[in-house]
Amino acid sequence: MKSAREAKSAAVVINAGARLGAGAPALAVDTLQRAGLSVSSVHQVLSGTELAGTLDRVVADGHDLVVVGGGDGTVSFAAGRLAGTRIVLGVLPLGTANDLARTLEIPSDLAGACAALADGKVVDIDLGRANGQPFLNVASVGLSVGVTETLSPRLKRYLGPLAYGVAAVRAYARHKPFRARLEFPDGDHETLELEDMLQVAVGNGRHYGGGNAVSPTAGIDDHTLDVYAIPGAPLREHVRIARLLKDGSFVERRGVYHVTCQRVRLVTEPPMPVNLDGEIATATPAEFTIDRNAVHVVVPHSSNSARFDG
Repeated sequence: MKSAREAKSAAVVINAGARLGAGAPALAVDTLQRAGLSVSSVHQVLSGTELAGTLDRVVADGHDLVVVGGGDGTVSFAAGRLAGTRIVLGVLPLGTANDLARTLEIPSDLAGACAALADGKVVDIDLGRANGQPFLNVASVGLSVGVTETLSPRLKRYLGPLAYGVAAVRAYARHKPFRARLEFPDGDHETLELEDMLQVAVGNGRHYGGGNAVSPTAGIDDHTLDVYAIPGAPLREHVRIARLLKDGSFVERRGVYHVTCQRVRLVTEPPMPVNLDGEIATATPAEFTIDRNAVHVVVPHSSNSARFDG
């Protein structure tokens, strides 16, 4: 299948608990059907357990296109379920950050996303895994976990993407430095021992955290992981780094470690939770790998974020 219009049967799965998910199903289905897409079934979920069971049923029903509406965590979970199959993923950005949509150049409004989906092309993208758990954007430990734990549904609902900045300030004030070791099982880099760390992250895609970039060269179709580590430093230095997050050039600052690879193992002292696209899903020690071209996804015809190469 080269375009969404070629789909013989499409299922729509909406996370009604997402920030913009409550009123989305009716508008999404109506827009997609008027655009000529054959929507065969519609499902609303409110929890991860419901999402897993619904995706299993949708896959068993034989749909060749599954349109998933929700935040980055919802879409990443769905991508992990569809990875390695011939089923194509459609994305409706209904969360707070919607960083995957930003990476893939999918419009942020529901009507625009539906129109782009109905007329879009199919590409394939890489899927990251942390201890086997899927992620599309970034996996991280340290400050980002504190941000995720600070983000409440109420804060996201009222502030939208600005909630990330508020949560980051609160999490920074409570952050405790940690030790980390980065091991590279393929031997492409020397083991790195890190002291007094603020954050260590492993990126598969380009954007995370409401529009920040992993690095200036990161991409979701480049078949590599971008690893960065930010050490503890005076507040003024972290402010300088924060100003460079949008374009990813912070990785060029002195003291910030950045490398690309296809496999890395992270050990921390103490063991720490790992944030996968906004969801705390595993813990260190963690091995990060990449599944090349694992997920077929619909993007706008004008998007240059990825291509189809099988």
